Amino acid sequence: MNRITPLILAVALFMEQMDSTVIATALPTIAADLGVGAITLKLALTSYMLALAIFIPVSGWVADRFGAKLVFRLAIVVFMMGSVLCALADSLYFFVAARFLQGIGGAMMTPVGRLLLLRTTKRSDLVSAMALLTIPALLGPITGPPVGGFITTFASWHWIFLINIPIGIAGLILSSIYLPDVAPMPTAKLDWLGFIYCALAASGIVFGVSVISLPALPVHVGLGCMGVGVIAATLYIRHARRRPAPLLDFSLFANVTFRASIIGGAIFRLAAGAIPFLLPLMLQLGFGMSAFQSGMTTFVAAIGAISTKFLARRTFQRFGFRSVLIFATVAGAVTTMATAFFTPETPIALIMAILLVGGFFRSFFFTGVNTLGYAEVDDRDASQATSITSVLQQVGLALGVAVAAAILEASTRLSGEPLSLSDFHIAFALVGGLSLLSVIPFLSMSKDAGADVSGHKQAAIDENMPVK
Repeated sequence: MNRITPLILAVALFMEQMDSTVIATALPTIAADLGVGAITLKLALTSYMLALAIFIPVSGWVADRFGAKLVFRLAIVVFMMGSVLCALADSLYFFVAARFLQGIGGAMMTPVGRLLLLRTTKRSDLVSAMALLTIPALLGPITGPPVGGFITTFASWHWIFLINIPIGIAGLILSSIYLPDVAPMPTAKLDWLGFIYCALAASGIVFGVSVISLPALPVHVGLGCMGVGVIAATLYIRHARRRPAPLLDFSLFANVTFRASIIGGAIFRLAAGAIPFLLPLMLQLGFGMSAFQSGMTTFVAAIGAISTKFLARRTFQRFGFRSVLIFATVAGAVTTMATAFFTPETPIALIMAILLVGGFFRSFFFTGVNTLGYAEVDDRDASQATSITSVLQQVGLALGVAVAAAILEASTRLSGEPLSLSDFHIAFALVGGLSLLSVIPFLSMSKDAGADVSGHKQAAIDENMPVK
């Protein structure tokens, strides 16, 4: 397998994933510098997610129309421009607009990066390539807070954004030299009405749950936005059924393997979105750790995530997607629920060991589910699959934060007490139990699902061949 392609894509995606979380730690400092409240500045978080939600649905069409490599490089440029403007911002509105521009670049980088990987990687190498590409998605939320805390403490918050420039330049140079050219594909006219419906649906839901979970605006605004999003989604589904070439073609859900990967991944991703939100808060508010200490404690999960790349291909080849995903789902849910028993008296070594194991199995899960989603999809539908997957991933992660915040809010209301360690315990137990439900779609899959990609069927044949 040509490892340089997924590594280049992984570096660019890590930049996008980390930047989406690194700002959280620095919000109070940036807010003070801009002369606004920290809660108000959380609009910068929602504006970034809003841009992702609006432009991810059209990313597949743009990549097919103009060529995936060209669009990927332009996305890096847009992301870098947004980063520079963030560092230069001297007002709330300037900063929010710059974050929105960053989000446009990020919206094209992630799904188009996956599409490039699909178009340039042999099916037999897809598991190994996806293992490399999955790492940024897991490392970003983990490394973001400690990196943000370190830069804000020992330098200036401006460097949170300026550090993207050398990374982006390196990505541009390497992608120009090493990424193979992917020719544009014949495309139908852009479905403008479908784009409007999709933009309203995804942005309404993502912005709504973001407002509810991070209340920079009144909660009823978030509920109203979610209502608009649900109505727009309903209208889009009706529209897509009548159009021969819809922007997002949900007929792909007729494929059992694709459907299982999307639904199972979406449910499990609720926990993945909740953990980076809950864990640092619990360690800081419940254990008395500083932001930097909690970040260094949770960083151990990154080691577990990275280690899967050495085992993924052989494991999926030996046991198949169905068995590995079922086991990884259960193990990931159990380690999440185990977090509900952490107390300040729990040995730090035990906490880090459980976080390490959790990171390991979550990485295995996402490597498997991300690969499985494309295992039985025709090449001509690859751009559709990447767009649908990326949209639902973004919604799932936003919902994860919203669900976690709602559990904490409900727990404190029922107890009538301020936020305490027991509230976090309840949240982790419920989130872990919810993630366990993601095993259900995989139970209905064939044991040989995605075997052409994993090599599981051939491995079974080779194992049963008589020795001559």
